[in-house]
Amino acid sequence: MLLIYPPLAKGCEPPAGITRLAGALRGNNLDCTLWDANLEAQLFLLKQHQEPVDTWSKRAWKNIARNLEKLRHPALYENSKRYQRAVIDVNRALSQSVSQPGITISLANYQDEAFSPLCSGDLLQAAEKYESNPFFSFFQNRLPELLAKEQGEWIGISLNYLSQALPTFALIGFLKNKYPNFSLVLGGGLITSWLRNPSWENPFAGLIDRLVAGPGEEVLLEILGKTSARDYSQPDLSGLRLQDYLAPGLILPYSASTGCYWNRCSFCPEKAEGNPYRQLPADQVMADITALVAKTQPKLIHFLDNAVSPALMKRLALQPPGPSWYGFARVSTELCSPAFCRKLRHSGCIMLKLGIESGSQEVLTAMDKGIDLHMVQEALTALASAGIATYVYLLFGTPAESIDEARQTLDFTVRHADAISFLNLAIFNLPRNSPENNDLALRDFSSADLGLYSDFHHPRGWDRKAIRNFLTTEFKQHPSIKPIIHGDPPFYTSNHAPFFR
Repeated sequence: MLLIYPPLAKGCEPPAGITRLAGALRGNNLDCTLWDANLEAQLFLLKQHQEPVDTWSKRAWKNIARNLEKLRHPALYENSKRYQRAVIDVNRALSQSVSQPGITISLANYQDEAFSPLCSGDLLQAAEKYESNPFFSFFQNRLPELLAKEQGEWIGISLNYLSQALPTFALIGFLKNKYPNFSLVLGGGLITSWLRNPSWENPFAGLIDRLVAGPGEEVLLEILGKTSARDYSQPDLSGLRLQDYLAPGLILPYSASTGCYWNRCSFCPEKAEGNPYRQLPADQVMADITALVAKTQPKLIHFLDNAVSPALMKRLALQPPGPSWYGFARVSTELCSPAFCRKLRHSGCIMLKLGIESGSQEVLTAMDKGIDLHMVQEALTALASAGIATYVYLLFGTPAESIDEARQTLDFTVRHADAISFLNLAIFNLPRNSPENNDLALRDFSSADLGLYSDFHHPRGWDRKAIRNFLTTEFKQHPSIKPIIHGDPPFYTSNHAPFFR
């Protein structure tokens, strides 16, 4: 079975989904091939010589091989300005490699003015007109080689982000046209969100043979006729080009759990989609990490959990995994302890991503975040004193917020700027099937049938235009905050941020 991770997403670490699927298949004596088409497609385009049209593009294309190599070397990350110039030049070359009108690509995104990834009709059109996709020449060049060795009847594709949707359907159109004997199974995060919408009706029958919500291991084993399967196998990265990822050493992605152990925050997509919380036993996690580190020699471990549990953090503190590590965490009593944070740092914890969301206690209470600002303050101070970087996520525009509460968030951020290493500022999106929607006056963003969010009349008049204006003119301009914003790695953001610590 060929397992594909399609373009376009960040190409700095292996895709975790298909490595978990590979572990399940190979652990049950079933052969499979992993293809990170996302990374390979970007490198393919960057090797196609383009005729530069301006000075910037000339520089970007002239230095492309050197800059790609720099991104794989730690020395570049010692100087933020040199790093930013290298990344921006690579992105310039990638964006200039596309000649199709209306299509723009970057190191982290794909957009097409003519087609929307939220409209099933447009996705079907992308499949029908696959030859017009900028990745067509790459698919045409690489797939014959891969499929010539493929003995199975199925191809699996992992679709996680909206930026992958249109290229994925172009790939599907190509496969259906050129390789009609293969059946297609499509899963991943974006597919899960679509299938778990109560109003879902399948518009892709006849094009895609099987759609999968949630973890796909059991479905693939069933498809391949494995009726008595092992319960669990660790992820398997064999076959991926680990040396090609755009990072100064391998980043090993690993999930110790799915879902969220808190699972109470208002308007949370995980809760809205009904994703259950499942956690691997700590002994299994440590055995996996030990084996994977020995096999792959990573520079950094990236825990992909919605929130690394306090229990797992305690185990990591007692049994350091070897390489540095980072991931999302909830603010907890454990993180308020300077002694515990020092143990975490000793274990290799180099950065934690924290969904603080707001500097207003009223907003946090309304969101049922389960934290108070005193805890947040203590955790930020303890982490900073231990030498652990923080990547803080703030969310503006929730129903309980107005500009007054947003300014409280600004004040809180300024007071604790010395303990905040990086910032992610987001505007609230309301999940279409959120249980709290009944309390709001809803309106659709658009008529797209695959939309994930609804618009709403904000009960306090705090609309998106006003929020954008506040962020642009007040929040980002504050002298204590501006350096934090400017220090965020362009395009790769939190995936590269640990390397600056």
